[in-house]
Amino acid sequence: MLKKLHRAMRSILPTAASAGGEPATAATIIERDAHSISRKNISNNALRVLYDLNKAGYESYLVGGCIRDLLLDGHPKDFDVATDATPEQVHRLFRRSRIVGRRFKIVHVRFGREVIEVTTFRAAHQASDTGTHGEQNAHGMLLRDNVFGSLREDALRRDFTVNALYYTVDGFRLLDYTGGLQDLDNRLLRIIGDAEQRYREDPVRMLRVVRFAAKLGFAIEDSTAAPLARLAEHLGQVAAARLFDEMIKLFLNGKALRAFELLLQYQLFAPLFPATAQCLAQGDKTGEALIRAALHNTDQRIADDKPVTPAFLYASLLWPVYKMHQQQLEDDSTPAWQARQLAS
Repeated sequence: MLKKLHRAMRSILPTAASAGGEPATAATIIERDAHSISRKNISNNALRVLYDLNKAGYESYLVGGCIRDLLLDGHPKDFDVATDATPEQVHRLFRRSRIVGRRFKIVHVRFGREVIEVTTFRAAHQASDTGTHGEQNAHGMLLRDNVFGSLREDALRRDFTVNALYYTVDGFRLLDYTGGLQDLDNRLLRIIGDAEQRYREDPVRMLRVVRFAAKLGFAIEDSTAAPLARLAEHLGQVAAARLFDEMIKLFLNGKALRAFELLLQYQLFAPLFPATAQCLAQGDKTGEALIRAALHNTDQRIADDKPVTPAFLYASLLWPVYKMHQQQLEDDSTPAWQARQLAS
């Protein structure tokens, strides 16, 4: 699929992004005969949302990981839609829908067990964007992100170029404002905009770049990787529930061991598991070997379509801390059986 895209892109990519990675004013458009995304590989319910929004007079596009994965010959499970309709307008259009989120207001359109996530085009924050629409804390982290904008502005608010590709049923075309098709062809993860600013806006993006690099086998572009270690401490600003959700995505996507290695490489593991990181830094080779074996086992079980549990993952990741406390208690003359209980 990418070979077909590559041939089409060679003649039009100069319009996608100017030198230095600056976003294009107009999108690079890949016509239907130049890409291999087929409607038969797209959820019928997602297509229904697109058609219904268009019929009601709104723009609508599939965007994000579903397009990236389709272009990589994958089989996405989730399909996200972007539109110029506001959340309230989307909610009125679809009877089985509800508006969710405060920080980032979206609409879930339900079709039985399948949920299509619909978001309104976002725009960059300005100093005047405060209160109900946009809000940032003193560190630059977005506390509320409901500043709406145009399709191009929405593309520039996405996290990585390969996740900022849009598919429309109006001509079945692909649109690219950020050079994402070229990066996809080069198997490269590149953040959109200034990396430090984007990580400060949402520190979870630092975990997402690791997750995508591990899952897709992509390299991380140099300027995208450069601030990671320096800004790792900003993960402490993220709510525990969001971090837990991201941990599940990191370690239950079939590439847990690679994700662990990248977290260590970019010094992102310590903010997540500080006590475990301290044990590993002190030379606990046995503990690290156990973690690696557990993550490898988890990856293998996912590959074999066997069940896995977050409890096992967390027990493995905290095992070095447990053993350290157990040893400290035994060194203080606590009986071994009691030390095991107290350490746990």
